[in-house]
Amino acid sequence: MIIAIVILSTLFIGIAFIVTESNAKYLLSGYNTMSEKERAHFDIKSFVPYFRKFHLVLGSLLFVFSLLIYFQINSDWAMLFLGVFPIISYVYFIWKSNQFYFEKTKKQNISSYIAMMVMASISVVVLYEFQKGLKNNEVIMHPTKIEITGEYGVELDLKTIKSINLMDSLPEISNKLNGFALETIKKGYFKTATQEKVVLLINSRKTPLILFVKKNGEKIYYSSKDKSNKPIFDALIKTYFKEIH
Repeated sequence: MIIAIVILSTLFIGIAFIVTESNAKYLLSGYNTMSEKERAHFDIKSFVPYFRKFHLVLGSLLFVFSLLIYFQINSDWAMLFLGVFPIISYVYFIWKSNQFYFEKTKKQNISSYIAMMVMASISVVVLYEFQKGLKNNEVIMHPTKIEITGEYGVELDLKTIKSINLMDSLPEISNKLNGFALETIKKGYFKTATQEKVVLLINSRKTPLILFVKKNGEKIYYSSKDKSNKPIFDALIKTYFKEIH
């Protein structure tokens, strides 16, 4: 996580020094697609210092606040900040960039508003998905099935369960197939280092984990955010021991 913070912050700070007045028509997005007539109505000489200052401030704030959140709160919130803050910042950047037009056309106005709306929408979607991903998956015991609620939750018919075990740790995960993954939270379908497909409903780093193994070989790893996993496991065994065994 810290490596990601350093790399992304350094990237934005590096971008500050890439664009110059002389190479803007080749490197600066938006400006490089303008006609010569449109460029004549844009104050590139004043814009380049603003562009540089914006990215220096963005990279610096991203570095400082991401580290503060990482050490003072947790890595998951730091990851959210790392993903959302640049998007929101670019909405502001596009809005402020309008002041550098000597004469702005209707087309340019529409393009700016569309770009800001798209970026704002992306940040809302990211925040929404993050909020859903943070919600704890609860284990609910029914007479004939075990339900794990929430994002990527599952329903396990007792007849399909081979075993329920406690595990000290997750297997080594090689990649995400379809799901939600932060440093401490992993939900969805993943592949292990041995190329085995597994379902992870990991809400925290709490151990031991609960492993549900189905008769078809499918494995579901579970860890609660709100409760200790051992009492949940004990309740499952007490309730379903005869049915599963």
